Amino acid sequence: MDPVMLSRIQFASTTLFHFIFVPLSIGLALLIAIMETMYVIKGKEEYKKMAKFWGHLFLINFAVGVVTGILQEFQFGMNWSDYSRFVGDVFGAPLAVEALLAFFLESTFLGLWIFGWDRLSKKLHLMCIWLVSIGTIMSAFWILVANSFMQRPVGFTVNNGRAEMNDFLALITNGQVLLEFPHTILAAFMTGAFVVTGVSAYKILKKKDVQFFKKSFIIAIIVGMVSSIGVALVGHSQAQYLVETQPMKMAASEALWETSSDPAPWTVIASIDPEKKENGVTFKIPYLLSFLSYSKFSGEVIGMNELQAQYEEQYGPGDYIPPVRTTFWSFRIMVAAGSALILLSMYGVYLVARKKLDQPNKWFMRIMIWAMSLPFIANWAGWIMTEIGRQPWTVFGLFKTEDSISPNVSAGQILFSLITFSLAYTILAFILVYLFVRVIKKGPNHSDSMDEQSHDPFDKEGYHVS
Repeated sequence: MDPVMLSRIQFASTTLFHFIFVPLSIGLALLIAIMETMYVIKGKEEYKKMAKFWGHLFLINFAVGVVTGILQEFQFGMNWSDYSRFVGDVFGAPLAVEALLAFFLESTFLGLWIFGWDRLSKKLHLMCIWLVSIGTIMSAFWILVANSFMQRPVGFTVNNGRAEMNDFLALITNGQVLLEFPHTILAAFMTGAFVVTGVSAYKILKKKDVQFFKKSFIIAIIVGMVSSIGVALVGHSQAQYLVETQPMKMAASEALWETSSDPAPWTVIASIDPEKKENGVTFKIPYLLSFLSYSKFSGEVIGMNELQAQYEEQYGPGDYIPPVRTTFWSFRIMVAAGSALILLSMYGVYLVARKKLDQPNKWFMRIMIWAMSLPFIANWAGWIMTEIGRQPWTVFGLFKTEDSISPNVSAGQILFSLITFSLAYTILAFILVYLFVRVIKKGPNHSDSMDEQSHDPFDKEGYHVS
């Protein structure tokens, strides 16, 4: 058993599980804030009921997300201590800001929002949920600042074998984070929107609280369309940025072994043989890769073999080609899922605009239930492509993955913790699904009865009401 591979598997599995909750929390927080804003503006109780109902799902997701997120930072010391020693003086700053400012902001105002119904004024209570939403977004920003340093290290100097930050402004204005942040946040908004539309579609088909869930569907499908189109547009800019900063990742995502012709075709599918460093059967669209790379129908894209020779000259002997199959197919899965979400949301908005949502659309509603999975698939695939495509580096051009693991942790210990964490996460997943299903089945009217208790979190004897 290879400790490096086991450490990578453990980090990937825990991160992917955690990445279920992060985008959903960010997306739901925004939608709840929009719903409560409509309640304050229009004064209609149905919007207040919406904010409460979807707020229950948000609270469950937020709580489980916090638990899964704690382990992420522990792992830097558990399995990646050499990485932590090398980059801790840079990596630690944005993580500390995320914990001390952004997370405390969202947690504090979330508590005020939970217990502030009918205690705070409408506008003050509304401000609380917007600050929660801003807090979730800022948490993502600081995490992505740290991740962007791994993709494109800036604002640092190396002293005594350690990276030390010397320009905090360069760190937070890194070109990588300026594109990665809006891409991730828009994807999170899209995730929350499609979960709301999926749950709403299910309840509409079951003919339960139909008007309530139709209005929830309308709000969410509009957010879903705007955010899914935004994800695609920012993603296009990210692809062009990759050509400049991480050309090997770009070439691997296209399974491009040799430098392309000018103009470069885009490979839709390919039979990849990494050992022979060539592709078998391929289906290509002429000119498209040049357009994706340069926004014009001309220009060549450098292949992996040429880049390998350049990197050997720059960094020394070694294999600098990432896992090509994984990078290639994860990118296509992300694009396919994202394209489906754009089409579904556009059709949904079309139905809303033409006031045809009330007409029988059972086939569309059934699709929207299953479409809840698409944002998570796209998020996972995008993360896999981003991280796998950076290999063999943890910090691109500076520090390799094989040099990053903890030297005194055995493969058996890593395997044991991997199994333990996987079992714990499986239990958490069952708890989450159970609680979600329970809240959804009971519907929006149950939210009011629950919130009547939350007005007084302690009974007259001084014991907490559970």
